[in-house]
Amino acid sequence: MEPQVAIWDHCLQHAARTDIGLRRANNQDSYSVALAGSPELFRQKGHLFVVADGMGAHAAGELASRIATDVVPLTYQKLADRDPPDALVQAICDANDQIHARGQGEPEFKGMGTTCTALALLPQGALVAHVGDSRAYRLRGTQIEQLTFDHSLLWEVRRSGQFGEEPLAGLIGKNIITRSLGPNPTVAVDLEGPFPIQVGDVFLVCSDGLSGQVADDEIGAVLVCLPPEEAADALVDLAKLRGGPDNITVIVVKVTAPQTSGGAMPPSEQGAEKKPSPPINPLVWVAVAVPFLATLVFAALGLLLTDSNYFVAAGAFLVLTVLAAVVAIFYRQHQLKAVRDSASMVLGKGPYASTDCTPNASIVDRFREIADQLRQGAASEQWPVDTVRFDEYCSQAAADAQAHKYSNAVRGYLRAIRLLMTQLKGRQPTVSTDRKDSVL
Repeated sequence: MEPQVAIWDHCLQHAARTDIGLRRANNQDSYSVALAGSPELFRQKGHLFVVADGMGAHAAGELASRIATDVVPLTYQKLADRDPPDALVQAICDANDQIHARGQGEPEFKGMGTTCTALALLPQGALVAHVGDSRAYRLRGTQIEQLTFDHSLLWEVRRSGQFGEEPLAGLIGKNIITRSLGPNPTVAVDLEGPFPIQVGDVFLVCSDGLSGQVADDEIGAVLVCLPPEEAADALVDLAKLRGGPDNITVIVVKVTAPQTSGGAMPPSEQGAEKKPSPPINPLVWVAVAVPFLATLVFAALGLLLTDSNYFVAAGAFLVLTVLAAVVAIFYRQHQLKAVRDSASMVLGKGPYASTDCTPNASIVDRFREIADQLRQGAASEQWPVDTVRFDEYCSQAAADAQAHKYSNAVRGYLRAIRLLMTQLKGRQPTVSTDRKDSVL
């Protein structure tokens, strides 16, 4: 992690993980985390989190996703004169251009592509730019909302409303996507938000290696019960224990206090940022100034030459000056209203799904079953693991469930699962596997 990003430690927690899964030969997922390097940069561009899930034979998908997570943050930062929505869309379009050009230029990369979901946390809210079926979620309290629309055949057919839910689930594969970066010279980018941000909100950006294996209420329960570092590990573990058929990438971001850089931002600037007023068009000044100057000239001539005709002309130009000033005032009000409307405009139609994820007996039972299966596997396969602490976690979780302390039970089973998975993978629970963590 760059040292500058420590200025946000008191108000923002984040963790990112990517894992190859259990059935893939290589990891075609990629991600990027770019925190603002100063309060000024936060006001301009906020914090940016990007997940990309590559597609293509051999190393093509891996390259495509890496280009996306390299180009999007860099281009977004460079477009300092653009508003965040415009800059984010342009950054993703630039990534599409580069991926498409690379695919056209080298036969082994032809047709390669990637999803791309970018989350920007800004003073005015959370903005999401999205292509493909990687997802962005927001957890508020015990309600988890999917902020993005899956660009998949299943979701597109559902949106048409021509078929019921049940027949579709069995007939259409979830992994058939309808939009991605790279295959075509142009791409349509969905913009969602800005969504309001409150202290305590948790955001998740993930590839379908997670969302395809772990249900929304389970994802939400994990985010409710565990801090970001533990939650990121637990989500990856759950996806793998459900089969891990795909690469798995998650970024978990929790807002723990108002977004101020080490207290450096004045209190008056801690709320939603006000968009600066647009400059007054020079033609407006000309339209008012010309008849006003003519009024002065003809009035002076009338005084010097004692000719009433000049005073009549001065009066006519004075009327024109007043009319021009009235028109200018109405024009300026229209300008300011347009700025206010654009600042408050919400893009897209998200959230697209909302699920209650309050820890309950059903969720506890699902995690208990996973823990039981993991224990049985360790025993039957004689894995070299220490199950003493594992059993302690599970025993306490069972007691908490019996006492209807479901949050504690969920936390206990997840930590038991994570403990055994950590020993099996030979990694320390607190070690981050971030691919990139940079400063905007």
